Amino acid sequence: MTAASAENQWVSDPDSPQPQLLAKAEAMLQHTPYCTLATCSADGVPWASPVFFVYDPDWTLYWSSAIASVHSQHIYHNQGRMAVTVYGTHSPVFKGQGLYFRGTASELQPERVAAIMERLFDRAGGDRPHRAAADYLGDSPRRFYQFRPQAAWITGDRMAVGNQLVDTRVSLSIRHV
Repeated sequence: MTAASAENQWVSDPDSPQPQLLAKAEAMLQHTPYCTLATCSADGVPWASPVFFVYDPDWTLYWSSAIASVHSQHIYHNQGRMAVTVYGTHSPVFKGQGLYFRGTASELQPERVAAIMERLFDRAGGDRPHRAAADYLGDSPRRFYQFRPQAAWITGDRMAVGNQLVDTRVSLSIRHV
């Protein structure tokens, strides 16, 4: 295993899959309804957007957004390149856990919109909006999007470096990479 260090940006890279870390990551996805999308314009202007999401067993994330929103425009004009974080906001200070993803996003294929829309509304609970898949296609101002991670990390242990503690990350093996 490669140990976290300043040279590798405080990332540990395990030699083999670590089922306990993958289970922890899965629990974070299951119990955290919002993620933050980090996008960048074609000319380098960054943007971060919180969105309500659902996910697949291969950790593909799905959400609905306005086509004209800043993050959607960045997806269209920056080959879909983005990063996503999932983290609980109720953790005590210095005890937070997070998932970090790097990958690409795109509009969801029209034939998949109905199924993902149902999953998103199921996760939201409560009163269901009266919408159909057609409400997210054609001339609609909104679309469903998907994000496919190409790399993933989870918060690791804090390391003592001199008289400071440094946060680390651990690389995760994701199923479709």
